[in-house]
Amino acid sequence: MCADKTETPEYKTTLNLPKTDFPMRAGLPKREPEWLAHWDKLDVYETLREKAKGETRQPFTLHDGPPYANGHLHIGHALNKILKDMVVRSQQMMGKDARYIPGWDCHGLPIEWKIEEKYREKGKNKDDVDVVEFRQECRDFASGWVDIQRDEFKRLGITGKWDDPYLTMNFHAEKVIAEEFQKFLMNGTLYQGSKPVMWSPVEETALAEAEVEYHDKESFAIWVKFAVDAGDLAGAKVVIWTTTPWTIPSNKAVVYGADYSYGLYEVTSTPDECWAEVGEKFLLADKLAGDVFAKARLEEGQWTRVRDVSADELAGLSLQHPLNGVEGGNGEWDDLRDFRAADFVTDDEGTGFVHCAPSHGMEEFELYRDLGMLAEVITYNVMDDGTFREDMPFFGGKRILRAKAKKGDWEGDANGAVMSKLAEVGGLLARGKIKHSYPHSWRSKAPIIFRNTPQWFAAIDKEVGDGQDTYGTTIRERALRSIDELVTWTPQKGRNRLFSMIEARPDWVLSRQRAWGVPLTCFTKKGAQPTDADYLLRDPKVNARILEAFEVESSDAWYAKGAKERFLGGDHNPDDYDQVMDILDVWFDSGSTHAFTLRDREDGSEDGLADLYLEGTDQHRGWFHSSMLQGCGTIGRAPYRGVLTHGFTLDEKGMKMSKSIGNTIVPEKVVQQYGADILRLWVAQVDFTNDQRIGDEILKGVADSYRRLRNTMRYMLGSLGDFDASKSVARDDMPELEQLILHKLAVLDGVVREGYAKYDFQGVFRAVFDFATLDLSSFYFDVRKDALYCDGDTKRQRAALTVLDALYTRLTSWLAPILIFTMEEVWLERNGGDTSVHLTDFPDTPAEWRDDVLAARAETVRAVRRVVTGALEEQRTAKVIGSSLEAAPTVYLSPELAAIITNTETFADLCITSQITVLEGDAPEGAFTLDDVAGVGVVFGMSEGEKCARCWKILPDVGSHSHAGVCGRCDEALS
Repeated sequence: MCADKTETPEYKTTLNLPKTDFPMRAGLPKREPEWLAHWDKLDVYETLREKAKGETRQPFTLHDGPPYANGHLHIGHALNKILKDMVVRSQQMMGKDARYIPGWDCHGLPIEWKIEEKYREKGKNKDDVDVVEFRQECRDFASGWVDIQRDEFKRLGITGKWDDPYLTMNFHAEKVIAEEFQKFLMNGTLYQGSKPVMWSPVEETALAEAEVEYHDKESFAIWVKFAVDAGDLAGAKVVIWTTTPWTIPSNKAVVYGADYSYGLYEVTSTPDECWAEVGEKFLLADKLAGDVFAKARLEEGQWTRVRDVSADELAGLSLQHPLNGVEGGNGEWDDLRDFRAADFVTDDEGTGFVHCAPSHGMEEFELYRDLGMLAEVITYNVMDDGTFREDMPFFGGKRILRAKAKKGDWEGDANGAVMSKLAEVGGLLARGKIKHSYPHSWRSKAPIIFRNTPQWFAAIDKEVGDGQDTYGTTIRERALRSIDELVTWTPQKGRNRLFSMIEARPDWVLSRQRAWGVPLTCFTKKGAQPTDADYLLRDPKVNARILEAFEVESSDAWYAKGAKERFLGGDHNPDDYDQVMDILDVWFDSGSTHAFTLRDREDGSEDGLADLYLEGTDQHRGWFHSSMLQGCGTIGRAPYRGVLTHGFTLDEKGMKMSKSIGNTIVPEKVVQQYGADILRLWVAQVDFTNDQRIGDEILKGVADSYRRLRNTMRYMLGSLGDFDASKSVARDDMPELEQLILHKLAVLDGVVREGYAKYDFQGVFRAVFDFATLDLSSFYFDVRKDALYCDGDTKRQRAALTVLDALYTRLTSWLAPILIFTMEEVWLERNGGDTSVHLTDFPDTPAEWRDDVLAARAETVRAVRRVVTGALEEQRTAKVIGSSLEAAPTVYLSPELAAIITNTETFADLCITSQITVLEGDAPEGAFTLDDVAGVGVVFGMSEGEKCARCWKILPDVGSHSHAGVCGRCDEALS
């Protein structure tokens, strides 16, 4: 007998509603440090290493490109380290022994510069301080920043060997760097040469290409007259154009293009303000003559073309420097200037003639080197600080650049002095300014110059002679073959960039004129020339003594009193040799890190090679490049098997971040506001192979995605609170809906593993996120919540819980490399205790879960369902119904679809309706249809019966059971 409706009890407590302490609000900034402490307690990184010793795991080594130990982290640091962490964690969870030893670059000019600034503030000069004492201050400064940056990296959740990182200033590291240098010394690729190098007058040292960045600069442009000395064209002026007036005092020649059309032009009249004179004749490229006269303020009609000038006629000329014979010049510029053809001349801009100062231009240097004329054209007019030598007439002591910028302006007084003197003697035809891209030091931000100085080089086209010739006999050949035969590039365009750089690069400049770094540990014979065979001392015993000292005392031993005598020992007379005091380019330091990290450490790699180098695109000319050259010079090949590059981080508008603009994003502030997981999720959501944008609005969007995913995980945790694994249902005994979800898991397992293997974190997260939000939250959970909440201990409910358990395990582990804190929270919510998701691997997913036939049928059913839900939404919008459970639609199907949808009760569950009728045949006129789903029509109808007080379905049998106001299913559950 049914109980009276008025006596219907409250059934809410009988439902299996989700129950969990997992909070909806993450509170990441506050809670993340708790998980960091948890991992410290478990010593997760070392526990994984111990675990690997007892298993057969393939090693995977990501070698860390060392950040510079100077200053707090910026957003680029965060992107880089988070990407590395995702690689290491995902490789570990895919069954490998993934190792990560963080490292730091500790030598070099920025640190030295900071210590010098401290001295300058106290009125002291660096040169007045003992060099070892100075180097110790640099060492202490770097050590302090290593500690600061280490804590900042750890706060981002980066896993690794933080208690024992590699530092280029560690004693063993300095010993190995010296040892690697000595290999170049001994294999004959090291030489001393004098050629134009990129030079920073502000920092007083040579720079590598990787230490240079390009910015727009406004430069003076001048058009200068070189008079023809003799012959039919005597007195005519060859006009050159340059944007470096300061190089004119060092001019030694002018060159032209043998294939261009040149002419002799005469000035016929002049305006009031003009440096040309009536009757003055000029030699110019015909294509550029009009532009040149316009710069000289001469209009058409004020000049005329006199005649052709052939290349043969040009070849017989010699020129006078514009300062030739000037009073007070002391004969400095009275020698005739060489005049010849050169391949590098163009007629795209300028005058068709190029002024040559081989001490300040590589193309000119190479031209006269190949001609065997360097001794005649090289000058030493510019000092280390960018001033002209003191005894130079007119310009002695003039400075090319200021020692310190004034309101952003680095311009010294040298250009002005040169232009004024040229104007005074009639050597200028025109003057102006040009804005162009110009090289600057990335440290001081000051412009650089090209300056001929004695430097030490590694020859990259000379046979190495070390017997490691598998990939070639020269450094360049080995590098180019390594790029194509040994290295996997992600993205592939990285290969093209490095290949073209290596293919075209000159010899490697190894030396710097500073104090803080590893010295070039070699000796030169007094009185010998760099080209002499005995100029460099090559003695293994001397080398061994140096290395032994460095291992124990650091490279400071090179600067200790009596060092030369100590290292030469009794084998060589110290009076016969000079000790080289230059230091190694820091790129040689970082290029050598594979030797003292991968090769020498027990936790390095078995073969001394890295599986992956991962840095920004700027490192094609930096660390990827120097490591390639260093490796090819010492081990005969690249020290890495894979290279991954990421782009730069821009603000929301796509602008480069700058403190002066005020658009920088500081990782610490993001972590304080949102938590590190949000920053990590941003990294996973962007295409890191290109430049990425970040800002407040973007981070808000990331946080929204995070909340949606968190709610999905929270729902699973709540539903699995009472899950009894012993009641799990086998796949073949599950309803088709559960089998479908397992199929999707099997497919997704392949996507996730393939994505992580290719470092496609964006693809992995998108696939998992779409599955979690679309397939689960918007479909499966929505459909199955009725069975989960209202069923009793039924097979359907047990099957759903079994699937939820499989979902939980996989989603938690698949997302763990990305959302390391949140997935640990999810893991501990169920597992608790002294465990961690980061100590587990991705679970194996049975191949038999995959059922493509079932999946294809399910896609058809979901298409039909979409028509039904569309029809119901139309009625909901019209306020005919409030809930889909009020509906009992009739669905008309084509014979093909009717053969697939045969169980109306199951289909009603899928459509979340109380009742549904499925009929084969054409739908009546007015039925709801969708254009993209053929053979389906829906006629709306209201459910008949009463509303179940427990499950809220409207069914005819409600009220006819032993429990008041419930349907048969709920009555059975209550029983």
